Amino acid sequence: MELQKILEEKVKEAVKSIYSADLPTAEFQPTRKDFEGDVTVVVFPMLKVVKGNPVEIGTQIGDFLQTNVAEVGKFNVVKGFLNLVVADSYYLDFFNSIHGKQNFGYQEPNSKDAIMVEYSSPNTNKPLHLGHIRNNLLGYSVAEILKAAGHKVYKTQIINDRGIHICKSMLAWQLFGEGETPESSGLKGDHLVGKYYVEFDKAYKAQVENLVSEGIDRKTAEKEAPLLVEAQEMLRKWEAGDPETVALWKNMNGWVYEGFDTTYKNLGVDFDKLYYESDTYLLGREVVEDGLQKGVFYKKGDGSVWIDLTDEGLDEKIVLRADGTAVYMTQDIGTAIQRVNDFPDINGMVYTVGNEQDYHFKVLFLILKKLGYSWAEKLYHLSYGMVDLPSGKMKSREGTVVDADDLISNMEETAAEISQELGKLEGYSKEEKQQLYRTIGLGALKYYILKVDPKKRILFNPEESVDFQGNTGPFIQYTYARIQSILRKANNVRLSAVETSIGLHQKEKELLKQIQLFPETVQLAAENYSPALIANYVYDLVKEFNSFYQQVSILGEEDKTKRNFRVLLSKKVGEVIRDAFRLFGIDVPERM
Repeated sequence: MELQKILEEKVKEAVKSIYSADLPTAEFQPTRKDFEGDVTVVVFPMLKVVKGNPVEIGTQIGDFLQTNVAEVGKFNVVKGFLNLVVADSYYLDFFNSIHGKQNFGYQEPNSKDAIMVEYSSPNTNKPLHLGHIRNNLLGYSVAEILKAAGHKVYKTQIINDRGIHICKSMLAWQLFGEGETPESSGLKGDHLVGKYYVEFDKAYKAQVENLVSEGIDRKTAEKEAPLLVEAQEMLRKWEAGDPETVALWKNMNGWVYEGFDTTYKNLGVDFDKLYYESDTYLLGREVVEDGLQKGVFYKKGDGSVWIDLTDEGLDEKIVLRADGTAVYMTQDIGTAIQRVNDFPDINGMVYTVGNEQDYHFKVLFLILKKLGYSWAEKLYHLSYGMVDLPSGKMKSREGTVVDADDLISNMEETAAEISQELGKLEGYSKEEKQQLYRTIGLGALKYYILKVDPKKRILFNPEESVDFQGNTGPFIQYTYARIQSILRKANNVRLSAVETSIGLHQKEKELLKQIQLFPETVQLAAENYSPALIANYVYDLVKEFNSFYQQVSILGEEDKTKRNFRVLLSKKVGEVIRDAFRLFGIDVPERM
């Protein structure tokens, strides 16, 4: 039983025994740092059922607990606060229960509902960029946290592989590409296609300016520029199944998919199922027809179909155009239903999409509820803020984005520069150094992004993220490597259990209290879809360990029992760091 539950039962028992009164609930809080104690019982709320002086009440309950509860070593009362010092044996019993246990803090796999997590979902007209990196890292990490919390998880994405933006890249390649391929150019396929998306925008803007200089107003010029008209015609041909257009589309998308796969592999993310907009864009139309019959939707005079959500504080939303074609909302309705058909055990979906789509998902979830799908109650929009750089915003059309591949490479280079400056790599081979730079660079990138609450905007500073001091990935990785060094020097102490009579140093106790919080933190992170909670936890754990390391002798301790315990305690801290970072897809190095 959890300590707080034990204490609550015993506090109620004390009130009943001493005052013949029934206490509905007991209120607890962590003991303030300036007082001795681990858990504080707040006496003031008890005055509703027990009359008297709060200090006297606290003292009488403290005496009862010290006498009747093995977990309570001693106590003190400050005004209306009863501070309980938890017995060392309680923490040592806890340590013995987790010592040697793998995946401490993780729930039994697949013991909870199956959830699908969607993330990445890129367009096939450009490479992945810094914004996609936050999306991928966030979605992947939330999926891993949900798994650790006991859920069965399916990772998915919907690839936006059709539409006018795709045709723009295709047309520009046709006009200006001269048969260029990834092989002939030496470019990754997604970079090559992205290059032509930028080329289209440059040529299109030049055409618009020419038309404006000829006296045509800008709005008309933007609509009637020949390149845009030609791209729209290409989209019509694609939708009509024109063989030449479809062949070009398949060829260029193939280049992009190969490029994406390389980036995903380098970033360390994966997927269980891929959906393609070219397959799903017609989904949902039959559902709308069914919803019309049920009165969920209504038809306007021009034949378009809408839903009225004004009673819900939203507005009216179109779900089918007058010509019968679908809008994005229709497609998303159909795709959600298709996913549940594909994976019948799903009882919830998480959509990792930027906060500019907040309204869209409010409407989508509400429509699915009105259509009567029970699982619609468990849909969640993992909304996140944009990522900015010190140099400002990114723009895909103008080619001013921070490319994901370049950023990953730059992080490795930055890690290499800082590691070399610190000069701690004696005896490493060239390959070992390169692997270490990669581990540090990627760890820095992932941690810097995931430590921020998803809803907050991020100003990403690559050099700051690779700092070996402060709340950074490398600082935590370095602490893990330090622990591995202790274990190597200790020659891997093996004990089946630690004696519960050894007596704990306050720093050992604080470290054990922090370790205890890991399972609860994993659950909270899953419930809130927030890797930041894990990041804050592991940073606090590392700070606590470093304080312990500075103030308590480990290998220099003369008492063999205490020395062995401290080695094993350090080992468990290392395991928790490793398991916490695994939820981010971050590796931890054995040496640094």
